[in-house]
Amino acid sequence: MGKKSIAKNYAFNLAYQILAIIIPLITTPYLSRVLGPENIGIYSYTLSITTYFILFGSLGVSLYGQREIAFFQGDIKKRSKSFYEILIMKCITIFISLFIFYMVFCLKGEYYIYYKILILEIIANMIDISWYFQGLEEFKKTVTRNIIVKLISVVCIFLFIKDKSDLNLYFLIYVLSTFFGNFSLWLYLPKYVIKIKFKELNIKKHIKPTIMLFIPQIATQIYTVLDKTMIGTIIADKSEVGFYEQAQKIVKMLMTLATSLGTVMMPRIAATYAKGEMEKVRKYMNKSFAFIMMLAFPLMFGIISVSYHFVPVFYGVGYDKVTILLCVISPIIVLIGLSNVTGTQYLLPTKQQSKYTISVIVGAIVNFFFNLVLIKFLASIGASIATVIAEFTVTLTQFILIRKEIKILEVIKITYKYVIASIIMFICSLIVGYLISNNILSIFVQVGISVIAYFVMLIILKDKMVFEWMEILKKQIGKKKN
Repeated sequence: MGKKSIAKNYAFNLAYQILAIIIPLITTPYLSRVLGPENIGIYSYTLSITTYFILFGSLGVSLYGQREIAFFQGDIKKRSKSFYEILIMKCITIFISLFIFYMVFCLKGEYYIYYKILILEIIANMIDISWYFQGLEEFKKTVTRNIIVKLISVVCIFLFIKDKSDLNLYFLIYVLSTFFGNFSLWLYLPKYVIKIKFKELNIKKHIKPTIMLFIPQIATQIYTVLDKTMIGTIIADKSEVGFYEQAQKIVKMLMTLATSLGTVMMPRIAATYAKGEMEKVRKYMNKSFAFIMMLAFPLMFGIISVSYHFVPVFYGVGYDKVTILLCVISPIIVLIGLSNVTGTQYLLPTKQQSKYTISVIVGAIVNFFFNLVLIKFLASIGASIATVIAEFTVTLTQFILIRKEIKILEVIKITYKYVIASIIMFICSLIVGYLISNNILSIFVQVGISVIAYFVMLIILKDKMVFEWMEILKKQIGKKKN
């Protein structure tokens, strides 16, 4: 198998991430107005419950499977054997999880109709084999699949979702798009696996390592999903879950731009580590830190500066609280960006799961405690504060645990120029926002001024990565002229 280009894989992954940002920009304003805060809250709350069963059923298969396949990229028999073993194990565990989910939530209760629809979401995750293609660094296939499915789901939303009574149809569109998207990858599979005799399979050997990755995933879910569950349980008004969901949606859309490199880099670092090329691993790490922070800081400051004008235009009437939540929760763009490099791109591929596990367990405990204390008094704002504190704890813990391998001062040296440029950009954006009262005009001018100010500052500060990009651009222009 030929060596895949990181730049090419990142381009494919980034194309999908950009689409993942554009689509909610189209659908969210429509859905927030048609369904309303309460229905958005019900959707978010029931989906958060279902996510736990998907998590427990999947164990740590997604990350573990991707890494295992990356180790055997060049050996079709070994990777085919690993594929069948991991897939069978995943199907068994998800089936058990699905049975419990049905018995507990689908027979009776306030939202049992929605939970019945969400059964298909659990089944869709059972047949998900994207981890296999990601391990092979075949990102084009997974990205193409995702793009087609998302575009179809957008069309369906505008065709079928007309008023508040259509919440069940929204659930159906969501689960069916996931199911058919995951199913479509099976069409590519015959070219990438060979038949293995059942007696040659050893499923047991994968149980322990998947559980080792499963533990941190449980902890991660506590501070990424449990907050919505706790808001919905502690606060009677489901609109609070809706406000929180909408704020998180925007921040996470922006966050995917900063962290999409991690999906591409994990199998590459795993393969490089397997060859014992540690100096190359460190080189990849430094590049990742620079690239992710170059995006994360301006995205964080940018969303804070435009939030006052952005929320009423994007969500419509009744979502004012989202403005505050965006400002409070936006630092997780930087924090998750950092932990994406130290955790997903370094600790997991280099088989240091125990350190990764410690960091997310500490973060989960911190998040649960602050959720318990703050949600009761501050509702969705309390959950936002708890999330930021948790992500800070995870990032700090990881840096402490790998302090001998990665020096925090070196990371600061790599990223300080992006902080300075982002602060100057932030000030320029705030001034523009203050001077222009028209919301739509203000957003466009603020974004334009911010982009110009940021990159001008990086050129003034002589940032290495910007000049590398400019050099690549000159070469590309030169090729076209010739």
